[in-house]
Amino acid sequence: MKVLILNAGSSSQKSCLYEIPDDALLSEAPQPLWEGKVNWTQDRGVAEIAVKTAKGATLHESIYGDSRQAHVTYMLYTLSRGATKVIGQLSEIDVVGHRVVHGGQNYRNSVIIDEEAKQAIAKLSHLAPAHNPAALEGIEAIEKSLGDVPQVAVFDTGFHATLPDAAAIYPGPYEWVEQGIRRYGFHGISHQYCSARAAQILGRDLASLRIITCHLGNGCSLAAIKNGRSIDTTMGFTPLDGLMMGSRSGSIDPGIIIHLMRQSEYSAERLDYVLNKASGLRGISGISSDLPQVIDAIAQGNYRAQLAWDIYVHRLRSGIGSMLASLQGLDVLVFTAGAGEKSAGIRQAACEAFGFLGLKLDPQKNQDKPVDVDIATADSTVRVLVIHTQEDWAIAQQCWHLLKR
Repeated sequence: MKVLILNAGSSSQKSCLYEIPDDALLSEAPQPLWEGKVNWTQDRGVAEIAVKTAKGATLHESIYGDSRQAHVTYMLYTLSRGATKVIGQLSEIDVVGHRVVHGGQNYRNSVIIDEEAKQAIAKLSHLAPAHNPAALEGIEAIEKSLGDVPQVAVFDTGFHATLPDAAAIYPGPYEWVEQGIRRYGFHGISHQYCSARAAQILGRDLASLRIITCHLGNGCSLAAIKNGRSIDTTMGFTPLDGLMMGSRSGSIDPGIIIHLMRQSEYSAERLDYVLNKASGLRGISGISSDLPQVIDAIAQGNYRAQLAWDIYVHRLRSGIGSMLASLQGLDVLVFTAGAGEKSAGIRQAACEAFGFLGLKLDPQKNQDKPVDVDIATADSTVRVLVIHTQEDWAIAQQCWHLLKR
């Protein structure tokens, strides 16, 4: 089965092609036959396209035109044309899987995309304005390029559908519940993949483990996983809740919003920009939303960069502590995504706070750029894993299961 994956972001559209044997679902992610990415510059009329194949062929090209759908369509044509050709024609693709950030209350499992599903994704765009519309653009580009090929939506919110009401419902008026205002959680594809991969690496039954997964990228979230199910998470009704992030504030006192609206006449649009684009590491440091750049500034003695680091670590430790309470114990702590996978300093700073549990980090293993390995000492009471998250492969697996079923 040839499975094409589209992973839509706010400023990019990533894609890859897997080939999965018909008689067996691989336990580990294979190398994609082909990988493509469209990056949109601030000038919407220009797109940077990068493509590579498993055999080492590459393509880098700038293309022009206002249509993002056309940019994605052009990227897909490189599957069957030129130096990056890996299939004879696009009709060889059996199924296309899409990461869709918000599925609301009605879409908790992966589904074959039909007109009803498209309308639901569009309707939920106001809750994930940077992502759901981009996913729809990808779906429409596939319809244009591949016709009636089955398309599957895999929802980032789906894994958190198992949250108990006490964790999911906000303590506002009960009318909020009836209006669908609740904690949905995000990064679910990553949290689900990493928890299953952790059990696999340790040779343990997933259902026997209490796991906290730390997805620390430009967006950050934690999940408490028990018996293979999400029972608590930090992101909420939208991806703005929870931890301090690259440019998002994370959780703040809602009274601040009321104050700014009354005293500074902030509009909804300005609040949206400030909280999502001008806060977090970027807002505090004044340097960047990128953690390595903040760390470089700290080395140069920048006070605000140091403050950003300190707040980030404090919020991360507090979040892990709250997940720990929900699990009533901890067997495995997982770090994944950009900072989680690459920053030894963040992992060390987070783990230092939990020595009272008997958690012991091996300093050498932590520094050795670990991938899919346990970096705790042999006598640590908690296993600490760094896992390379494979959202695209997780989506491909769900497509395979759905079509086979």
